[in-house]
Amino acid sequence: MNPQARFKDTFPRDARAILALAGPLAVNNLVLAGMMLTNTVMAGRLGPGPLAGVAVGNSYYQAFWLFGLGVLMSISPLVAHAYGAGRDEEVGRRFRQGVWLALMLAVPLVGLLACVEPVLRWFGTDPRAIPHAAGYVYAMCFGMPAMLVFLAHRYASEGIGWTRPVMYTALVGLAVNVAGNLLFTRGSFGLPSLGAQGCGIATALACWAMLATMHLYQRRHAVYRRFGLFARFERPDRASLREILALGLPISGSVVSEGALFVVAALLMSTLGTVQVAAHQVAIAYAALMFMIPLSLHSATTIHVGHQLGRGDPVAGRNAGWAGIAMCGLVMAASSLVLLAARAGIAATFTADPAVIALATSLLLFVAVFQIPDGLQVGAAGALRGFKDARVPMLLNFTAYWLVGFPLAWWLGIRMGAGPDGIWTGLIAGLFTCAVLLIWRYRRISGSSSR
Repeated sequence: MNPQARFKDTFPRDARAILALAGPLAVNNLVLAGMMLTNTVMAGRLGPGPLAGVAVGNSYYQAFWLFGLGVLMSISPLVAHAYGAGRDEEVGRRFRQGVWLALMLAVPLVGLLACVEPVLRWFGTDPRAIPHAAGYVYAMCFGMPAMLVFLAHRYASEGIGWTRPVMYTALVGLAVNVAGNLLFTRGSFGLPSLGAQGCGIATALACWAMLATMHLYQRRHAVYRRFGLFARFERPDRASLREILALGLPISGSVVSEGALFVVAALLMSTLGTVQVAAHQVAIAYAALMFMIPLSLHSATTIHVGHQLGRGDPVAGRNAGWAGIAMCGLVMAASSLVLLAARAGIAATFTADPAVIALATSLLLFVAVFQIPDGLQVGAAGALRGFKDARVPMLLNFTAYWLVGFPLAWWLGIRMGAGPDGIWTGLIAGLFTCAVLLIWRYRRISGSSSR
């Protein structure tokens, strides 16, 4: 049977498998985006200053958190391959070493977060936004270690195809985040309003609640017993840590290349004024919310491809990857149509400021344009990670975002004076280039492995 016919025959089965894995992950990702949405809405009701502070502070936090996320993301394909091959003991070992790695990463990352004020002053951020942003980041320092250790738990569970607890923990996190925002951001039960810092406190508490929930679930549920996740204390093992880092560092490089582009875009916006930053935050918050669906399909594609390859079936792995890429593209195409029809109403749900609403409505048109290439590139990235291919994709991501996207955003937005429109044009160019390059890479790497 030729490859095209085989893909048509296997797509329904692959799509069902990916959707079964992605369902709980979609809830998790949407809930996590909902936490940021809650922060944005709460801060937006306090005025452009706190809203800009959350936007800039979260962008700064994301730059370092994404590095840890990318490194620990390697646990998922490593566990998926071990699970597909029936190596249960290796699953437990990958998890335990992943927890050690998360703790090691927390130390330098928290230290870098604490440098937020001088970095923002050096970058030229609007002085009115700096106190709000710094308060948010200082509070988030408390949550960083918990989030990293949680990720080690999460990706081990995803690797064996058990994604349901990820959804439960996210719902717990959202509940804690909403309650924390009511207490510390809005100011309830006699507590003063802490503005952007209150958003950070609420989110940090949510990180600890998610870790506690996931840890207890994995200790008690029977599905994890065969892997012995907590069967014994295990010291850090250099060889095991090197294996995780060998895949995790290139993945992190790809994640940071993309994430840092959006971080720098927010910092470029911060030099234009609080209205521009606030409008950009509205556009990014919506884009991030919708991106959570293809991101869940991305993770599910990595898992499904890894299981097929672990079983020794590269052709099935190739077709599973193409199925995931197609599904991500279709989801984002539908999202773009919704956004084109309702962007003015969407902008008004985030803020009551007329100037911010007007600019955000314009920027959401750019979001509608870039969503399709954004979906395709994240789908291709997930398929490639299922093949444990990370080094070349890292270079392709860097090329797309930092040799195409950033120079264009800076040139059009800052040097040519196009402002937010120019910056978003650069973002679109970077995403489109990345989608083309990663799909080309997947076609090449999956084709050679299936021969």
